[in-house]
Amino acid sequence: MFQNDTKIRVRYGETDQMGYMYYGNYAEFFEVGRVEVFRALGLTYASMEEQGVMMPVLEMKCKYLKPARYDEEITVKVTMDKMPGVKIHFRYDLYNERDELIHVGETLLAFINMKTNRPCLPPVEFLEKLKPFFE
Repeated sequence: MFQNDTKIRVRYGETDQMGYMYYGNYAEFFEVGRVEVFRALGLTYASMEEQGVMMPVLEMKCKYLKPARYDEEITVKVTMDKMPGVKIHFRYDLYNERDELIHVGETLLAFINMKTNRPCLPPVEFLEKLKPFFE
C-alpha cells in the first residue's frame, strides 16, 4: 500500500456564502493530492506525458461528512491499495485541523497512450518506484 499526505488551505474563493468549501472544489483537492503522490515518488505528471502517457479520470465518488471551512488547512490523505495495471485507483480521506475525517472519495483513472488513444500499461519507472510499497 502506498500513502501520501498533502496539506491544502481552503481559500476564500473556494467557499460558498456559508463559508463552506463549495462541493465541486473537492475534486480539485483530489487532483492536488494525486499530483503530489507522483512528486513523492520522484515523478511528475508532466514526465508521464513526455513519455506519451495521459491519465484521464474514468470515475469519481465522494461522500461529504462535514464541511471544510474557509481558511482551514485540510490534510488530503491519498492511498493506493494495489499496484496499477491499465487502470489506477486512488482513495482520498480529507481531515480538518482537528483531525476529524470530513470527506472520503475515490477516483479511477486509466493510462492512455497519447498516440493511439488506447489503454496502456503505466511507465516502467512508475511501477518500479511503487513496487517496494506492495511487496
